[in-house]
Amino acid sequence: MEEIQEKKCEIRNETANKLSAFSSTELELKTRAVEDRLFEFANFLEAKIVLMYVNGGNEVDTREILKKSFEYNKIIVLPVFNPKQNKVKMLKVDNLDTDLKLGSRGILEPNPERCKIVPIDSLDIAIIPGIAFDEKGGRIGPGDGYYDRMIPKLPVTTRKVALTFECQIYPQIPMESHDKYIDIIITEKRVIYKI
Repeated sequence: MEEIQEKKCEIRNETANKLSAFSSTELELKTRAVEDRLFEFANFLEAKIVLMYVNGGNEVDTREILKKSFEYNKIIVLPVFNPKQNKVKMLKVDNLDTDLKLGSRGILEPNPERCKIVPIDSLDIAIIPGIAFDEKGGRIGPGDGYYDRMIPKLPVTTRKVALTFECQIYPQIPMESHDKYIDIIITEKRVIYKI
């Protein structure tokens, strides 16, 4: 198990180095290409209630995706993680400027005083963040396990989709028993369906 943790740490560091090597223009172009693929993706277009994320470090920037999703009349849901209780709430966000506040992880998340709870079983599609992936749906996040605990609670019919760059796709992600897979990966070059 320690060996797997070390390998995951290596992959996180390697990914951070790869991403930091891109110029801001390159990163912007890659991000726009991922966005374009998402907004052409049938599962996303057909979904009404969409679980999204606000990116942390080394994840595809979702600011423009969130804004554009409102234009597509999507109901946007963002998670609020409670580390003390080890729980997650799904909250509907209507306005990115007024409904978000800095959360416990240093990432913007919905303000529970302004946003309504959405039942997890009503989500049509879940956009899951991650730092590295493989073509079989293996995923490495920042290491806090929030999404690994949340994914099993999603309905079986909810597609679990990751947005990432090609340089974040590895031949094989080391997976532990508590790690959860995603179904589909969208990069700037292709859509990968879990094999």
